[in-house]
Amino acid sequence: MSDVNEAGPGDATGLTSTVVFRLGTLGTVVTDRFARELEGLGLKPKHVGLMAALSHAAVASQQELAARMNVAPSLMVSLADHLEGLGAVRRVRDPQDRRRQVLTLTAQGRGLLDRCTSMARALDEEIVAGLTAKQRKALDEALRVMANHAGLP
Repeated sequence: MSDVNEAGPGDATGLTSTVVFRLGTLGTVVTDRFARELEGLGLKPKHVGLMAALSHAAVASQQELAARMNVAPSLMVSLADHLEGLGAVRRVRDPQDRRRQVLTLTAQGRGLLDRCTSMARALDEEIVAGLTAKQRKALDEALRVMANHAGLP
């Protein structure tokens, strides 16, 4: 006789108990909520991801950023175009390689990123509201270890 909590092959409750399923589902919910918050700024999560990547590098080419963010180069161009239109990034030709477009985060972009960070922190507080301080610390550490293991910042 098997334990009620153990799922057999093809049992959907087994899937819903996996870290992959739980993180994926929660990630979708959280991303959707964050995206709704960002709409008021005329941004999407990938725009914020690009600004965050630029905040960690003084300058970076569009091609390097596309690879780092794991997005198609054509999407990178679209993201950069939008942010350039908002005054958040500056795009210039690399003087050493005229084929290379280099992006930098402007002061306006840093301010916009700060606003996005505040929005994310407020959402963080809502999401972890049911956790104790000890559980929050454990979650933070677990996520940091998992991200590091996956090669993420």
